[in-house]
Amino acid sequence: MGQRRKKSQAPLIAAEGLVLRRGGRAIIENVDIAVSAGEIVTLVGPNGAGKTSLVRLLLGLAAPDAGTITRAPGLTIGYVPQRFSVDATIPLSVGRFLTLTASRDDAAAAALLEEVGAGHLEGAQVSSLSGGEFQRVLLAKALMGNPQFLVLDEPVQNVDFSGESELYALIGTIRDTHGCGILLVSHNLHVVLGASDRVVCLNHHVCCSGVPDSVARHPEYERLFGAGAAKSYALYAHTHNHSHDLSGDVSED
Repeated sequence: MGQRRKKSQAPLIAAEGLVLRRGGRAIIENVDIAVSAGEIVTLVGPNGAGKTSLVRLLLGLAAPDAGTITRAPGLTIGYVPQRFSVDATIPLSVGRFLTLTASRDDAAAAALLEEVGAGHLEGAQVSSLSGGEFQRVLLAKALMGNPQFLVLDEPVQNVDFSGESELYALIGTIRDTHGCGILLVSHNLHVVLGASDRVVCLNHHVCCSGVPDSVARHPEYERLFGAGAAKSYALYAHTHNHSHDLSGDVSED
């Protein structure tokens, strides 16, 4: 843990020509996507665009109707799903939650909690956590297996807007520290584009892809999200120069 992997020319995972149909309707249509070590690839698109369906295909949780998915030999994967609930009636500490399905020891779990800024929560009950705190704990849990490929499906869900950029900054730090490839799924455009190396815009098919600046100005991106989307991204990228604490409050520099 903590040793950055070198970027590799060969992708950790690469999909070509993926097709998924349900009830005669195309959910995913001829989609290509790849993620390499040390990069953050963000998948954006409107609700119902097929983002989570594509994630399930990449994770092997569903089979495509056509296309191929190539994974690096022995690829290890960490996953934060879009929805994750814990029965509030069951007493469960954060430390215990991290080690429920992992062979790592308590010290490793504690170190990962510190890494994501949640070390003080180790003894807290999972049911008592705020949205931002729980997302950090889920990130720590996803890192328990030291994954090469980290998949984060809407990781700022239930997090106040003021704390979202801090969480995206943490994801960037995780990439830098561990050298893993990260697939980040989001609909929060102006924040997430600035945290990405590459962006794939999906609306059942790939509408456009590339570096954030080029995607934010692409006609297909503007068609989906409005002509003001690129301006919103540019304004955010140039003016967001403060930080937030764990609860989402602004921190003084």
